Amino acid sequence: MFTGCAEFDLLLPPDSRSLKAKRSYVRPIVASLRKYEVAVAEVSDQDVHGRTTIGVAAVAGDHRHVQEILDACEHHIAGRPEVELLSARRRVFGPEDE
Repeated sequence: MFTGCAEFDLLLPPDSRSLKAKRSYVRPIVASLRKYEVAVAEVSDQDVHGRTTIGVAAVAGDHRHVQEILDACEHHIAGRPEVELLSARRRVFGPEDE
């Protein structure tokens, strides 16, 4: 079994200066990532206007499949015109990791 996690640091549009406006951008992104059958949540910068960090976790039977899932999530976020992907960090853990 392999598990992978990724954090995506996003710059939100200038009109996301209130938490309500920020949620209007974050919620659809989180909901759309669930189609990849991953666990996903806003994991940091909840109180920072104009920025957010979205975390994704995936589990699969082989390393390559976990990488493909995380790649698909990253491409999905990078392709959204309303946000800018500032950075992506990821880690994959396998049976040899303890």
